[in-house]
Amino acid sequence: MDKFQIETAQNVNIIQNVADVGDRILAYLIDGLIIATYVIIVSVLYSQLSISDDNYMIAAITIGLPIFLYHLLWEMFWDGRSPGKAVMKLRVVKLDGTKPAFSNFMVRWLLRIIDVTASSGAIALFSILLNGKGQRLGDIAATTTVITEKKTISLSQTILTDIPDDYIPKYPQVTVFKDSEIQTIKNLYNQSRYNGNHNVILRLSEKVAKMMEVNFDEKPVVFIDKVIKDYNYYTRNM
Repeated sequence: MDKFQIETAQNVNIIQNVADVGDRILAYLIDGLIIATYVIIVSVLYSQLSISDDNYMIAAITIGLPIFLYHLLWEMFWDGRSPGKAVMKLRVVKLDGTKPAFSNFMVRWLLRIIDVTASSGAIALFSILLNGKGQRLGDIAATTTVITEKKTISLSQTILTDIPDDYIPKYPQVTVFKDSEIQTIKNLYNQSRYNGNHNVILRLSEKVAKMMEVNFDEKPVVFIDKVIKDYNYYTRNM
């Protein structure tokens, strides 16, 4: 499973687990099966009805429009997932780990015509394999990627986090926390960042600072990231 690390505007490093190409292909096939099933069911229902020539346009729209908008609507309203992606535990996110906006979903959906539909997925596959961040052309233009949420043992799912050898800690007071408390802080922090809940991070930083009996001059998102890294530094060297 490929990973890539990006640095946000707040100088916070994020490790993304890029979705495997095989998983993305399986998700695509599952979505295709769902679409095919829908077409068969609707076609059978219409075949049982007496449809005049004037109503064929309505029938065509009824069948075609949901297919045409399938991926856009699912990903936009189901938190970056289509049914196929949900089965394979995949999700569309922005490169900084946050939730894409409507414009991001729209751009990757429009370019889907080129790198998936028109080329039968060949362009998308070529782009994903060469890109290194799991991006097809639509993702590159929309600054998005597809990550996997499969349960694996990784730094993002433990209290551990990467810190450089020359790392300089700032808050020795982090040792007041237990492992379980830091894990809770990290989980809440990561989830809030993904959903863009900056108010939650603000309240979290205030509570953490109060428990540590410190004042911080960084942005709340930077402070919490520093607390997590400092805890790793001090507990590794105790």
